[in-house]
Amino acid sequence: MLLGGKGANLADMTSIGLPVPPGFTITTECCDLYYKNGKKLPPGLMDQVRKNVGMLEKELGKKFGDTQSPLLVSVRSGAAVSMPGMMNTILNLGLNDEAVVGLANATGKKRFAYDAYRRLINMFGDVVCGVDHEHFEEAF
Repeated sequence: MLLGGKGANLADMTSIGLPVPPGFTITTECCDLYYKNGKKLPPGLMDQVRKNVGMLEKELGKKFGDTQSPLLVSVRSGAAVSMPGMMNTILNLGLNDEAVVGLANATGKKRFAYDAYRRLINMFGDVVCGVDHEHFEEAF
């Protein structure tokens, strides 16, 4: 199997013409290679990610990390079998201290922009850095 459940379902929905947000999937094969090679990314993977992010930027008219019109992406893990609540997700990648200001200006919704940024920091801290999400909830 090359795709986890979420990726396979999105591919199926796309193939039958259902509306699906633009995106791309990193295969389970890449994950296997990552672990087999001592947690090193497979050669060429980052080039493919950059190429696909560039395609998203072009399609959506936004730029990843841009301070005026930032492209926001979600990273969702998937597995061959369904494990509700067990797989990690990080939303709103593409925001930073400057991009959040651009998002607030572009949408006219400052509270929305800063809440999206707070969620990114919370999820990234929890999933990537191992900081318990409760610490973020206490601070806000």
